[in-house]
Amino acid sequence: MVLKLKVLPAFSLAVSPLAALAAPAEGQALDLTGHFVGYLSIAAFVLAYIFVVLEEVTELRKSKPMMLAAAIIWAAIAVVYNLQGQPQLAEEAVRTLVLDYGELLLFLIVSITYVNALEERRVFEAVRAWLVSKGLGYRSLFWITGILAFFISAISNNMTTAMLMTAVVMAVGKDNPRFVALSCVNTVVAVNAGGAFCPFGDITTLMVWQQHKVTFWGFFVLFVPAVINFVLPAAIMHFAIPDARPAEVKDVTKMKRGAKRIVALFLLTIATAVVFSNILHLPAAVGMMAGLTYIQFFGYYLHITHREEPEVPSELMDRHDEEEEKALPGEERFDIFQKLAQLEWDTLLFFYGVVLCVGGLDFLGYLGYASEYLYDELGATPANILVGIASAFVDNIPVMFAILSMNPDISTGQWLLVTLTAGVGGSLLSVGSAAGVALMGQTRGIYTFLSHLKWMPAIALGYAGSILAHFWLNAELF
Repeated sequence: MVLKLKVLPAFSLAVSPLAALAAPAEGQALDLTGHFVGYLSIAAFVLAYIFVVLEEVTELRKSKPMMLAAAIIWAAIAVVYNLQGQPQLAEEAVRTLVLDYGELLLFLIVSITYVNALEERRVFEAVRAWLVSKGLGYRSLFWITGILAFFISAISNNMTTAMLMTAVVMAVGKDNPRFVALSCVNTVVAVNAGGAFCPFGDITTLMVWQQHKVTFWGFFVLFVPAVINFVLPAAIMHFAIPDARPAEVKDVTKMKRGAKRIVALFLLTIATAVVFSNILHLPAAVGMMAGLTYIQFFGYYLHITHREEPEVPSELMDRHDEEEEKALPGEERFDIFQKLAQLEWDTLLFFYGVVLCVGGLDFLGYLGYASEYLYDELGATPANILVGIASAFVDNIPVMFAILSMNPDISTGQWLLVTLTAGVGGSLLSVGSAAGVALMGQTRGIYTFLSHLKWMPAIALGYAGSILAHFWLNAELF
């Protein structure tokens, strides 16, 4: 108790210049950009982001510093507004942020749960085995893995998709590092482009949709620009791919029982979310949670129809039999709550920290000034192009949430432009997206920062081409 009595006056003394500020008008936030709490908040956010960037070096999960920074920022804001006698303003602001995050969290929980269920039912493994067993040439595999990555990432996590395609590339091209490196560059570009034209493709597109800046079907006008973003650099890299055929690899993997039905239920869940949002005018997350019950009931069906396979004594099972057993559809119990437990909680909690940190900086007044400079002085088009370039250095989630918090008065065409650039801009560098970072670890030094940087001019050409295509094809939206 004595400690608390000492700490509170000390903090009050630190923010005492703020206590002298005029009380905010009813429902109006203070401009704290030039005061102690503003500087403290900026320092907390920047320091947290440094730890995020150095995650691979420090082995400190990125969610931890970002969540701590969020707590520091809002605690400091709360002290100021309590001193001003209007604590409800800060409370209402943070409740709105938590509500926004809650909707996105529920949406992502369902989406990732389905992806985990498909992975457990060996759907992705079956795709990989099918490609590996076809005996295709290096150039054919380069294009097929890229095209599949482009389309799969429109409904699946881009990091999962990239790692699946890279597993194919590594399986057939392990003796050709050049092919592996180029295919990884192509995969990173493809998954980022594929996630830009569908609301389910990336967290950034999902945020724009849930904030009602663009309708669900409105995103699909970005399909052709996204294709150009992927195809232009791929066409240039094509000539650097060895014109040869790898040694044939035999790999047989069968999907587990119920795999195809789970794919159908996932598509039905997406349709349900669209109906809830566009027709019933309810949050899309409510439709996604309804879709979660589809797989829950189907999981119950798999559970009650489960049958145990008779065990074969190991001494009677030769090597060929073991391979046959691995290829058989699994009959182990399907537990939906295991899929929920396998969510990427570090990413989801990092997202929580980002939402509250960026929301806090907006509440302090910083994003208002940033918006005024970017969208009033520079103009919407240069600003949105710069957002894409920034996302090559800074994760596109905080960048996009900052833009949404600024809420500039721009046309639908400009909202689509910033969605496109924030999504595909991360392809400019290998560290610009989670997919690139994951593949650098997966390939063990074959695909590196420098091997990606070598092809940055070609990727930048695709970036510019996609923007020009958007202006040309969707001119009526500007």
